[in-house]
Amino acid sequence: MKKWIALVLVGLIAVLGYAAAGPYLAIHAIGKAVREENASALARHVDFPPLRASLKAQLSDRMVRAAGIEPGTGLLGTLGASIAGTLAGSSVDLMVTPMGLGAMMEGRKVWNRASGLPPPSASDDTWERHDPLRDAERRYESTSRFTATVRTDAGDPVVFVLTRSGLRWKLSDIRLPP
Repeated sequence: MKKWIALVLVGLIAVLGYAAAGPYLAIHAIGKAVREENASALARHVDFPPLRASLKAQLSDRMVRAAGIEPGTGLLGTLGASIAGTLAGSSVDLMVTPMGLGAMMEGRKVWNRASGLPPPSASDDTWERHDPLRDAERRYESTSRFTATVRTDAGDPVVFVLTRSGLRWKLSDIRLPP
């Protein structure tokens, strides 16, 4: 009987350890997919519907603010917000899909080939620069939410949010700098 209890405890500890390491494994897999320009591998670690919704809202808000229009302040504000929402939504819908990721990565491959740049390899010193989350500040916000924050060249934070569904962790939000 004691052997069964010990076996169950070891199994429980293994599952909890895997769950705790899950976001780190997902970040590593995302970095590897980006370095290898593998859109299908990257798509396995992205939760597209919430990511699209978040980016649409952020880009729409940014476009309205850049135009200097206060949303909801009369007909002009409402019209500006509507046009910005449509433009942002269309752009995000095109780019934040498995096919959109593939197209972006293929465009980068074509640009690299045209420029005479070889694809990054593990022995190349530029290899580390192609991992967007390599130097990220990582932390759990809850048992099912994990963030990785990277800084732009200007020092602004870009927050990558991973959420857990079962034992799998996926990128579900990118909070752009203000």
